Amino acid sequence: MAGAVKIGIIGGTGLENPEILHNAVDKDVDTPFGKPSDLLKIGEISGVPCVLLSRHGRKHDKSPTTVNYRANLWALYQEGVTHILTTTACGSLREELPPGHLVFIDSAIDKTHRREGTFFDGLPGHPIGVCHIPMHPMFDIELRKILIATATELSIPHQKDGFAVCIEGPRFSTKAESNLYRSWGASLVNMTIFPEVQLAREMGIPYASTALVTDYDCWRESDDVEPEHVSVDLVMKTFAENAVKAMALFQGAIKKIAARDWTKHNTELKTVAKAAVMIPYGDPTPAHLELKK
Repeated sequence: MAGAVKIGIIGGTGLENPEILHNAVDKDVDTPFGKPSDLLKIGEISGVPCVLLSRHGRKHDKSPTTVNYRANLWALYQEGVTHILTTTACGSLREELPPGHLVFIDSAIDKTHRREGTFFDGLPGHPIGVCHIPMHPMFDIELRKILIATATELSIPHQKDGFAVCIEGPRFSTKAESNLYRSWGASLVNMTIFPEVQLAREMGIPYASTALVTDYDCWRESDDVEPEHVSVDLVMKTFAENAVKAMALFQGAIKKIAARDWTKHNTELKTVAKAAVMIPYGDPTPAHLELKK
């Protein structure tokens, strides 16, 4: 796939800077699952074709529950992206992960319960079959290696692994919940990893998420200092600061991604995704992601 890389980026905050995305144009698209969160912004980063999408909309008017994750991923698929990089705000569940750090998460626990988690729902106009997609590894190993190497080169404070608990939101955790997740060994709490990552897996597109630590959730206590518990103001302030690091990270990583030949790797991912789909007995085998009439 050398020379044919196109990167989808989901996140948006701070990544729509015209100094980063060159020759940018907005594109209004529709999908079999409805409209994505906002217009696609199409351009180039470091000379590589990229498609940016703000997960919550550019006005941040969509909650983690009401984001149309299926439309977002399908919109990127329609544009022919070969890889997907995302940023996501997270609360830290570990003292050693202060606000401002990045974490290249390698797994997660899904505690959401109100979201459409598959493209294969049996409805007309949607892909044919039932998909039992394997979820290990959740995040693309090769993309994570590139992101970790780039963060190291740029001296960006980061942790190379750790797992998150993805909650429904939009409310933040209770203290009891926060301490429960800590007892599980989780590093982070988040609201948007699922179902985004599993939809990318169903498509067979390499996907990696960079967690931007914004706060210590509400578990942290101190005898010396009044703890600053999670709040909207705190999250947005730290996320904006982290966006500068994310822009530098993605600029460097995208150059590395474009320099590699991904043909074998991406073909293997699509083979796994197609093999995960069970077709009704007696029906002909459709193409991967072929839509039901």
